Amino acid sequence: MALQVWGHAGARVLVFPTTLGGYTEWTDRSMHRPGVLGEYLERGWIQLFCMHHVHEESWYGEQLHPGARAWRHLQYDRYLLDEVIPFSASKNPTPFVIATGASFGAYHAACFGLRHPHIVNRIIGLSGLYDIKHLTGGYSDGNVYACNPFDFMRHEHDHGRLAAFRRQDIIFAIGREDPACQNNRDFSTILWDKGIGNALRIWDGWAHDWPYWERMIRLYIGGHD
Repeated sequence: MALQVWGHAGARVLVFPTTLGGYTEWTDRSMHRPGVLGEYLERGWIQLFCMHHVHEESWYGEQLHPGARAWRHLQYDRYLLDEVIPFSASKNPTPFVIATGASFGAYHAACFGLRHPHIVNRIIGLSGLYDIKHLTGGYSDGNVYACNPFDFMRHEHDHGRLAAFRRQDIIFAIGREDPACQNNRDFSTILWDKGIGNALRIWDGWAHDWPYWERMIRLYIGGHD
């Protein structure tokens, strides 16, 4: 599966695309240029690994049963874990890993980061929705559950994993008028109730588009403000 690499050193940043995007989305949007993340890349503070997706075979494969969509997503998760993470480490041994994305990419970042808290150190979700059942018509099974941060975090009780989550830096940014704003509030509360700190940053207005995401990622890439 294709991916794109920008930068030479620093924190390894896994970048997930929006619903309609692909692995070139962030560079097509000039996110790597001066004024956005160019300085961070040039100074060796971060290195971007821009992901592709299997949306048509998973969550947006409307002809497929929801359980099959989730099963395909879990295969994608294994690809990230078994191929992308080792590949990124071979290019750059920096141990600090960030998962980020905007809109549906924020779901991917949160799902991967929270499924693997011992690997991902920072999660930055921009205008995300963290309950995947909005795409399953409410259906859930073991596979859907495993892909749904809103559910699996609510029922997480493993002390080792909870300790790992508490070491993560988790940031959610969302517009006050974004339809997913309440979902972000609820998800943030689920995490706080388990002692998992997270920074919920609610922006004025809708804030669900590239000019906002450019400002958000520049503000939060180094951690919550």
